[in-house]
Amino acid sequence: MSSKSPVLTSKAPKPLPGIYSQAIKAGDFVFVSGAVPMDPVTMEIIKGDIQDHTHQCIKNLGAILEEAGSSLDKVVKVNVFLSNMNDFAKMNEVYKMYWGDIKPCRTCVAVKTLPLNVDVEIECTALL
Repeated sequence: MSSKSPVLTSKAPKPLPGIYSQAIKAGDFVFVSGAVPMDPVTMEIIKGDIQDHTHQCIKNLGAILEEAGSSLDKVVKVNVFLSNMNDFAKMNEVYKMYWGDIKPCRTCVAVKTLPLNVDVEIECTALL
């Protein structure tokens, strides 16, 4: 039976206590919770558009992955949640700047609403 351990860094927004972990390391993987475009210092949603928000989500994921001993280059699966599918192309303009030469598998869906009424949330799974 493999063990699991939580990941926590102050370089990404704090998780809600008793609800979820920023990430869990299990076996050879790290599973990162959904990241919203929140500043880890102020704990406020950053100002800007979908592109600014996409950058912040990925920055938050990167900080968590680094704390876990991984990186964006080791991501194998990404799930993107958009509150409006009309933002798909603009989100992709930013998204494609990340993840290295071999892009991870990805799912992108539109949802009715996201926490804190943000326009994007991104989660990922990476190799350790």
